[in-house]
Amino acid sequence: MTQIEFHFNTTERLQYVCRLLRKAHGRYLRVGVVGSEASLRQLDAALWAFSEVDFLPHSTAADAPQIQAASPIRLNPDPLQLSGLDVLVNLGDEVPAGFESFKRLIEIVATDDHGRMTARQRWRHYTAQGYALVQHDLSKAAAS
Repeated sequence: MTQIEFHFNTTERLQYVCRLLRKAHGRYLRVGVVGSEASLRQLDAALWAFSEVDFLPHSTAADAPQIQAASPIRLNPDPLQLSGLDVLVNLGDEVPAGFESFKRLIEIVATDDHGRMTARQRWRHYTAQGYALVQHDLSKAAAS
């Protein structure tokens, strides 16, 4: 069964996702990131500018299929195009189709009202399906 985590109260969402992807890449995990085309374009730009010393190899849906297949980090608005990866990171508002084929799903929840409302809907969906959810309150981590 897929392990589902909610990382909420992310104030700098793109920077947080970049750090999360760096950590996953360091553990040799293959990660898919799903969300709106606009948020994935912003993440793509953030990954290129994230660090002067870390390169996070990634691809987008616009890249050639062989580049996508070789990329340990894949950004795609269609979660069904991300099969065969270890982890799925959701930046979208909806429950990603096919999430149950991943070992792990990480829901990134911003601090705005819209982000919280849609995250609550996804939370209810997963619990209704019998998933035990793990929550990480990033405001508590920042206060430590």
